[in-house]
Amino acid sequence: MIEIKFYGRGGQGAVVASSILANAAFKEGRFVQAFPFYGIERRGAPVAAYTRIDARPIRQRGQVRTPSVAIVLDPYFLEVVDVTQGLKPGAIIVLNTGKPSKDFDFSNQFKVFTCDATAIAVKYSLGTKTQPIVNTAILGAFSKATGLVRLESIIEAVSEKVTSKIEDNLNAIKEAYDEVKGEM
Repeated sequence: MIEIKFYGRGGQGAVVASSILANAAFKEGRFVQAFPFYGIERRGAPVAAYTRIDARPIRQRGQVRTPSVAIVLDPYFLEVVDVTQGLKPGAIIVLNTGKPSKDFDFSNQFKVFTCDATAIAVKYSLGTKTQPIVNTAILGAFSKATGLVRLESIIEAVSEKVTSKIEDNLNAIKEAYDEVKGEM
């Protein structure tokens, strides 16, 4: 089973991204779960969301404690939260940052991929310049970095879930897919 943990802030789209990712994997014939974990429910407050993907029915319930992938929608989390806590050895970390992956030292235990999803979201006017919504862009980066879900499936799932700025969101996904950096 593949378990994915999203780190974000209220309003960045972590919960929606988790749901879209689950839907994309479901379209590929897999079993899925997607669910949020809220702290203080307000814009800007830390939010975690989880997705499970497996070839067999998923009977496990509860929070993801040992994810295979961590997706960080807000680079600020790297300063205040240990995003590697509980990660399986060799796990993948997908970071929303303009910095190259080699700038992040996680003791060489994890594969790190970066993509400036914030710049991409601002470019396509997803959210505002001060509060961009980076969820669709980060899913494009996730697809390329992990290979776990095809880009086409994510595009299809976003087309069904997102109700505004559909073309801009699809362009953000494709650009992030092309721009993700890290050792493949």
